[in-house]
Amino acid sequence: MSNEQTWFKSSYSDAQGSECVEISAGPDAIRIRDSKRKCGPQLAVEAPAWAGFIAYIAAA
Repeated sequence: MSNEQTWFKSSYSDAQGSECVEISAGPDAIRIRDSKRKCGPQLAVEAPAWAGFIAYIAAA
C-alpha cells in the first residue's frame, strides 16, 4: 500500500500554471499546498470545515 498522496489542481487555475493551489483528500484531512512549492508547507483542514468552505464559496 502506498502512502503517496494524489494531488489535484483546479481547472480554474491560472492558464500559465503560475498561480495555483493543489488539494489532496486524505483520511484525516483535506490538504492544500502551493503547486510551485510541492515540498513546501501544507494547510490541513478537517473534512467538515472544507465542506463548509466549499458551500460558502459556491453560494457567493
